[in-house]
Amino acid sequence: MTGQARAGWAFVAPALALLAVFFLLPVAAALLLGFTDFDVYTVADPRQLRVVGATNYLRLLHDPRVRTALGNTLWFVAVAGPLSIGVSLAAALLVDAKVVCGRAVFRTILFLPVVTTLVAVAVVWRYLYHPRHGLLNQLLAAVGVSPVDWLGDPAWALPALVLLAVWKNFGFNMLVFVAGLQAIPERLYEAARLDGAGWWQAFRHVTVPMLAPTFLFVGVITTIGYLQLFAEPYVMTQGGPADATLSVVLLMYEEGFRWWNMGYGSALAFVLLAIILAVSAVQLRLQRRSLAAEPPRGDAR
Repeated sequence: MTGQARAGWAFVAPALALLAVFFLLPVAAALLLGFTDFDVYTVADPRQLRVVGATNYLRLLHDPRVRTALGNTLWFVAVAGPLSIGVSLAAALLVDAKVVCGRAVFRTILFLPVVTTLVAVAVVWRYLYHPRHGLLNQLLAAVGVSPVDWLGDPAWALPALVLLAVWKNFGFNMLVFVAGLQAIPERLYEAARLDGAGWWQAFRHVTVPMLAPTFLFVGVITTIGYLQLFAEPYVMTQGGPADATLSVVLLMYEEGFRWWNMGYGSALAFVLLAIILAVSAVQLRLQRRSLAAEPPRGDAR
């Protein structure tokens, strides 16, 4: 090993050591816990710890709350993911429009929900969702619609969290889309206008194809984030009513830190990890296939 290589390893060694201590070791410990019956009794007496093999994973297959949590999480991802991406793209087009003055101010305002504390946001949204005095029900009453118990009705609780999550999280994706829009050469739009293309044709044949890598990145990180749904149901509904907003991560938290079934919670965590890896791999493969199937385009097409 040359002196330059040794110097490079010396520089990265502290970071690698921190990653090993605070990431690799906890992950390895959680993986091992998934094959044990580690619980509150084991904390008091480590001799109570037993290796149970794949029992925790087999138990997951027959747990109705796991199926409920997985269904709620996948439904949330399927609905909130496209909504969040669509709202983010619309906001990015708005703040990137050449006719809008003070675009930096608009970006800051639209990004504020991302950096706002969820507890403070939950207080405001709970008031908005109040069954009698909430703003949403007052608007519904103004058009003759009966009030809705947004957080107390199992049919509406999860859609209410979808609306909150989309509003809370779209700002980050908006900035990513803005960066992608600004990277599109202006000559492509000029060529499209010379060919007689209107706004919609330019958006469809220039903006969307040129944003394909951005869509891939935003889609993957949004899906990964929403598969880890936790803060919204934990703060707003505690998984209720009747487990209507129970997510996989919330169930994992309850098993591990409320009931101290750490082995079972660890097994659930690695099942979620496998789902995230599988969904991300499918997204990447589909996006690459769509890009490979596109015919070569000229400057305006």
